[in-house]
Amino acid sequence: MKVARAAIQGLREFSPKHASAGEYADFVHSYMANEDSRRWAIGRRERFVRRYPDLREWFRAPLTERVGRLYEESTCNVIHPTSYWARSYLHFLALRGYAQLDWEWLIATHRLEIWPLFSPCGLHMDIGRLLDEAVKLGYGWHAAIDLKWPASRIVLHTSVPNIEGITDSHCRELLDALRLFGARPDVSLFFGSAEHYRRRVVDFSTKVHCLHVVLFHRGQAVTEPHVPQPLIHPQRDLPPRIGAVIKRYISQRSLTSRPATIESLRVSLRHFAEWLTQKYPALRSLAEATREQVLEFSGSLSEMVNERTGQPWSAHTKRGNLSRLKVFFRDVAGWGWEDVPKRPLLGIGDIPRMPECVPRYIPEDELNRVMTAVRALECPYQRTALLIARWSGARRREIQHLPIDCLDRYPDGTARLRIPAGKLRRERVVPLNEEAADAIRRLQADRTQERAFQDSYTGSANRYLFLRYGKPISAGYLFDKPLKMACAAAGLVTPDGRPLISPHRFRHTVGTQLAERGAKLRTIMNMLGHTTPQMTMRYAQISDREVLKDYRSVLGPGATIAGPFAETLKAGSLLASDIDWLKTNFFKTELELGRCLRLPQEGPCECDLYLNCAKFVTTPEYAPRLRRRRKNELVLVADAISRGWEKEIERHRCTIRRIEQLLLELGEPVEGKEATD
Repeated sequence: MKVARAAIQGLREFSPKHASAGEYADFVHSYMANEDSRRWAIGRRERFVRRYPDLREWFRAPLTERVGRLYEESTCNVIHPTSYWARSYLHFLALRGYAQLDWEWLIATHRLEIWPLFSPCGLHMDIGRLLDEAVKLGYGWHAAIDLKWPASRIVLHTSVPNIEGITDSHCRELLDALRLFGARPDVSLFFGSAEHYRRRVVDFSTKVHCLHVVLFHRGQAVTEPHVPQPLIHPQRDLPPRIGAVIKRYISQRSLTSRPATIESLRVSLRHFAEWLTQKYPALRSLAEATREQVLEFSGSLSEMVNERTGQPWSAHTKRGNLSRLKVFFRDVAGWGWEDVPKRPLLGIGDIPRMPECVPRYIPEDELNRVMTAVRALECPYQRTALLIARWSGARRREIQHLPIDCLDRYPDGTARLRIPAGKLRRERVVPLNEEAADAIRRLQADRTQERAFQDSYTGSANRYLFLRYGKPISAGYLFDKPLKMACAAAGLVTPDGRPLISPHRFRHTVGTQLAERGAKLRTIMNMLGHTTPQMTMRYAQISDREVLKDYRSVLGPGATIAGPFAETLKAGSLLASDIDWLKTNFFKTELELGRCLRLPQEGPCECDLYLNCAKFVTTPEYAPRLRRRRKNELVLVADAISRGWEKEIERHRCTIRRIEQLLLELGEPVEGKEATD
């Protein structure tokens, strides 16, 4: 309640006072035509002044007395009628600058009819222009009218002379006051129950956010509007020395790390510090923490649940929290800070290892079904975002923050997409399918001139492609919600209704398709925005389809193979254990012109002349290479003849005869297409 007390203290310093009876009477006569209504309003003011001759007494009174009418009370049976019927007079005092009404009274008072009072008070609040600008940003008239709720309260709290005086700082103050009001023990007197207030405060915060958006595009807000996140539970107070270290560390890392990383660090350190101080209340500094306590915290992660979903933490979440703690202890120990452990309390061996999964591409039949449903989506933003994900392989955040001028063409007319710097801080340009390019152009054609937003990665001002209601569209709206609808329409859901396809699987699909269709490693790296070949090797490895093809060519029934080991394989005289070993290690045995299927119990092959090795086998896929090798051997024979090297002539001719025999066994012509790789 510190903000509320500070607000009341500010009102006391402001020294509110009553307006004269004559001034208020002139005001009443200026906007009330009915004489009875005039006498009624003036009489209400006189009773209020007699009850509170010093206006400061009214501000010091309990909130229930100042509000007058509580929740579910009728207008004919209010507890404190003097304050209730004097609301118009209080509005007049705030608009004329005689008083500044506190946030608590403004929140507890449900209806504030102040807009007809502006002109009689000599104020020029162009609220109509504010509403028009909200409609231009995409808000409907009903939503735009909601602007009156926060605007009226800010005007009465600050006594600003016009709309141009409202800033984003006023919006933040009102949001803080809304959160603090929910902690009042008597909140049910004004809203029926604490639960009802929590529901209403979501609506109130949305209205404040709408006003912030309009102010931002008017140039009156310095900070960019962000959707206010509800406070799930009140944060516990940390010991000063622990809180100071965490705050200092977050400040240091903010200089170099991306915003998402900073937020993850803040949450992880807060979880650990709250657990530590609750479990060991005598602990006052992180320097007193021990490795055993940290490992105990690691074990407790299995019992923690997600505050928003109520579900237990996933294995990846637990690993992420411990990884961030490890980095924290390593950094502060290396920097030599005080009030921290002198050595890292966690090592790499304390972080649970996660299985390395292959990219989960979308099978072709499922891809066709879900894309048919995507093309049928009504929202052009959702449809365009998923089309870009399908054809570019870009990350969600990269698509979400595409600039309005992200699309142009290559010299040959192919659409070209400029993807902004994202997770790896690397901007790139990729070709784009014409279907996705057309969807982008339609969005570009419908856009108006809005104020640019500052990119959190580059610091530059960008006008985003995906902008609605004057603010960037959330990733949940662009990807999660429409993909859930598309999967439901395509029948690609689990028994409990969850979608089988996630947005990131489009990225895996693009990488896998590029690898399957022979794209070079560098091409896949550029398309997916990888900075090292190791990141791309998951896609560049032989795909499942290629594995099946090669497997069938050698170990499948009726395979066409040649070589000394071919008859053994065809006869099926190998043990089952040997066959299992060959299946597992088949792709590790490739040679230049075939494969060496030597079993592990036979030891390593000591002979380089593998064309005659008893374990050598080749397939028709190697025929072009065999013909190329034969051609090279013919050249070497001619060279040996010119030099008179009889032994070399015979050696190369033996290799030529062996290659021709292998080609004959494979049913391949000796002369034909040669390998060029």
